[in-house]
Amino acid sequence: MATAAKTALPATLLKLGRVSNLPTVWTNVLAGTVLAGAAADDRRVALVALAMSLLYVGGMYLNDYFDRSIDARKRPTRPIPAGDISASVVAIIGFALLGAGVALVALAGVVATIVGLALAFTIVVYDAFHKANPVAPLVVGVCRALVYAGAAAAATGTVSPAVIVAGLAMLAFVAGVSFAARQERLDRIGNLWPLVALAVPIALTVTAYGQGVLAAYVHLALTAAVAYAVYLLARRPTAEAVPRAVVTLIAGISLVDAAFLASVGAVNAALVAVAGFAATVLAQRYVAGT
Repeated sequence: MATAAKTALPATLLKLGRVSNLPTVWTNVLAGTVLAGAAADDRRVALVALAMSLLYVGGMYLNDYFDRSIDARKRPTRPIPAGDISASVVAIIGFALLGAGVALVALAGVVATIVGLALAFTIVVYDAFHKANPVAPLVVGVCRALVYAGAAAAATGTVSPAVIVAGLAMLAFVAGVSFAARQERLDRIGNLWPLVALAVPIALTVTAYGQGVLAAYVHLALTAAVAYAVYLLARRPTAEAVPRAVVTLIAGISLVDAAFLASVGAVNAALVAVAGFAATVLAQRYVAGT
C-alpha cells in the first residue's frame, strides 16, 4: 500500500498543477520579452519563465483548494475529494508556490515586483471567487495579460504600449476560452457570442502576412486552430467535442504568442512559440489540461 501511495503522489501533484499547460506560460514570457524590445535569448527570460511557472502552478493548486466542496459534488475524481491529498496540504503548496514566484520575479526589479504581486493577488481573487461570477473570465484573462507585463518589466524595466496591446488581446482570447468552457449549451446561437473574443488576436496580428511566408503560416495556424475549436463548440459532432475544443484553445494561447511574434518579424521566436503549442497538445495526453 505504501508503494502505491508513493507512486500516486507525483501523478496527483502533476494533475493538481495542470502542468501540461506550462508551455503556454513560457511562450507568454517569450512574447512579452520580445514585444518589449528585448532579445529572445535575454538571460532574464529563463528566470521569469520559472517565476511565472510557479505562479501558474500555485494558482492551479489554489483553484482546487477553493473549489473542493463543489468538486466533491460535481467532480469527485479531482485529487482533494478523491482523497489523494488533503486540502490543507494543497493550500500550503499553492500559497508557497505563489510566494516563491513573486520572490523570483522580484529579482528583476521594482516594476517586475509590482507586476508579480498584482498577478499573485489576481490569481487568488480569481480562485476564491470565480464560481458563478460573470466577470471571472475577464479576471483570468487579466492574469495572462500580467504575465506579458511581468516579462516586459523584467526585460526592460517598463511595459511598452506594444506589450499592453498584446496583453489586452491575450486577455480577450483567454476570456473567450473561459466563457466557452462555462457554457452548458453552446449549440444555441445565443450563447456563442463570447467566442467573438477569440478573433481579437487574429485581427491584430494580420501584419504577419507582410513578414514573409513562415510568418504567414504562423498566422494561418492560429486562425485554423480557432476555427476548428469554434466548429467543435458550435456543432458538437462528438460527445468529447467541447472538452477537445477547450484544451485546443488553451494550447492555442501559444499560437497567439506566435502570431504576435510573427507580426513584428520575430519569426524564429514565433516558431518556438508554435513548438509550445505542439508541446502543450502532446502533454495534455498525459496530464489533463483542465
